[in-house]
Amino acid sequence: MSRIVVKIGSSSLTSSEGGLNREKVRFFAGELTKLQSAGNQVLLVTSGAVAAGFTSIGYAARPKALHEKQASAAVGQALLMQAYNEAFQENGIPAAQILLTRSDFSNRKRGLNAVNTLEELLHRGVMPVINENDTVSVDELKFGDNDTLSALVANLVKAHKLAIITDMDGLYTDDPRKNADAVRIDRVDHIGDELFQFAGGAGSSVGTGGMRSKIEAARIATRGGVPVFIGRVTEPGDLQLAVDENGKGTYFSTSLHNLPMKKQWVGFHSYSHGTVTVDQGAERALLSGGKSLLPAGVTGLNGDFHPGDVVEVANAEGAVIGRGIINYASWQLQAVAGLTTEEVQKRVEVHRIEVIHRDEWVSLKD
Repeated sequence: MSRIVVKIGSSSLTSSEGGLNREKVRFFAGELTKLQSAGNQVLLVTSGAVAAGFTSIGYAARPKALHEKQASAAVGQALLMQAYNEAFQENGIPAAQILLTRSDFSNRKRGLNAVNTLEELLHRGVMPVINENDTVSVDELKFGDNDTLSALVANLVKAHKLAIITDMDGLYTDDPRKNADAVRIDRVDHIGDELFQFAGGAGSSVGTGGMRSKIEAARIATRGGVPVFIGRVTEPGDLQLAVDENGKGTYFSTSLHNLPMKKQWVGFHSYSHGTVTVDQGAERALLSGGKSLLPAGVTGLNGDFHPGDVVEVANAEGAVIGRGIINYASWQLQAVAGLTTEEVQKRVEVHRIEVIHRDEWVSLKD
């Protein structure tokens, strides 16, 4: 039995002007039912609440202000679940609404509660329909068109596969709608910086995520050991083909990655309490040398953090290179940044001399 997370974006569920397309919802419900009937455990991560709701409220176009988007989501989520409930009932499957925020992943107890609920639903043959709780989310903690949400869910439930359904048939070397010479990338074994250069912005006016956010989601999922498909599902049987690695899209391998759960939490689920900036020597030691971060390599910091908090680590250019559990309070690190180990021991008392120990460090650079 395989456990499969399927993410469907707004553009696949709505018309180009916005508003829910119930025929599309029925189609995807049928495809998901086939997967479940084949003996798989299936979880659906869906977008579409804002897109489904803004026309009902009376907005001429998808709103940009946070309170307008949240109002649209409040209306649209009810419409979305009504459509899914009716569609799955036609296939003899009960559906359950699960609304999550980033905080549900950063808090380990809440994350465990979410897992227990999802496990029970799957055991009972219920289709979990998961969405971001847009009505209470704030911009700085949002997932980004639910691509990141689907990756975090896949890791959380230890899925065997993640299928991200979009209106493009995979990742191309350039936008195929603008460049006839663009070539589709069928398989990715390494997600490096050059891959993100192929990605642009949002593909439609009713969605918020583009290929860039989907590549980022693939990076998160594969680091947790979950292989990923990104592509198009438009005909009956396409979703099964996608799961069977014969789909219309790009496949991301997990052959180079598989983080333990604690490091998944540090790298992707946890809330960052600040940023520590390091010099080039420390960057090399962290990324290539398998070393811990020492105070001598720290050039700056921001945020108010305490020992045991998770912080981001940035290089001299300001790019985030990883995350880790800090052993210093922010005021302590401010006092000893750039100093040798001997000088640090004279100035502050800390449990461990390392700013971030290599066992509690996760690189975000492949």
